[in-house]
Amino acid sequence: MATAKTEYQQQLRSLAELMLAVSGESVTVMKKHAPAQALKLKRQDEWGLYLEFIKILFNLTDRLSVLYLPIKQQPQFMDNLEDAVTLQLKNALEPAFGSGADQMEIMLTVGAAVAESRQVYERYRFLVTEDSPAKDEMLKSFGDRVAGTMGTAGNEQVSSAATLCASAVIPAITAILAGDAPPETAAASAVPVSTGAPSTPPPPTASPRSPGPTGTEIKLVSVMSTVAGEEVETRWGLHPRFRQDLPQEDMQQVAALMNRVAKILGERYASVAFSDEWTSWHKAGHA
Repeated sequence: MATAKTEYQQQLRSLAELMLAVSGESVTVMKKHAPAQALKLKRQDEWGLYLEFIKILFNLTDRLSVLYLPIKQQPQFMDNLEDAVTLQLKNALEPAFGSGADQMEIMLTVGAAVAESRQVYERYRFLVTEDSPAKDEMLKSFGDRVAGTMGTAGNEQVSSAATLCASAVIPAITAILAGDAPPETAAASAVPVSTGAPSTPPPPTASPRSPGPTGTEIKLVSVMSTVAGEEVETRWGLHPRFRQDLPQEDMQQVAALMNRVAKILGERYASVAFSDEWTSWHKAGHA
């Protein structure tokens, strides 16, 4: 199956670069959502956070790849992706540790992350391109793992931010697997908004880059409401590239408008979510 590695070489490299970039930017996003805890994090703790994002991205890529690759080539493709991530990670660590960085140790680390990803997430059954309770459950479980790894277990803001970071990268992975030009880094900044006081989104986590080709459909803004017991939380997010391209003044206007939108939708959702006629609707978790 060596031909599979050669045939998909560009996609493997693009996916590896995307996964490392998203994981790194997502760790920064998590620290911005819990600044007090971020000051207490040691390098090993940040590494643990980084690996949590690597695990979920491997799982999402695995689920998406079956939609674009021949069945016989898909397992080998994922093995090759593991090798590509190992190589990219070694290259990324060389400036800090020099050319003597132990590739075997990196390979074992990535391999362990992939194995744990399968153990933790494969039990969730859903089509990744469609919204479903099972998909929401898995992403929430991932968000809770990130919050626990960060030492902020039960922090809904951190959990929601991690969930949005993971879900926002799905279109980018899809584009690469479909053979489109590699998209820009797709780490999202999750901004939970309660039905009470609105909050202002953090600044962009990366500097703008030259624009690449775009698809025919791109989700620029998303709003989602979720039910936890008797509480309803509504949050919104922007496509990271869109966020980066907006001038600061425009970003402030968008934030003010979207906070109002989230508040209105959240209050409306809360008013009907617990009525009998909407029982099946609110279980899906979408406004």
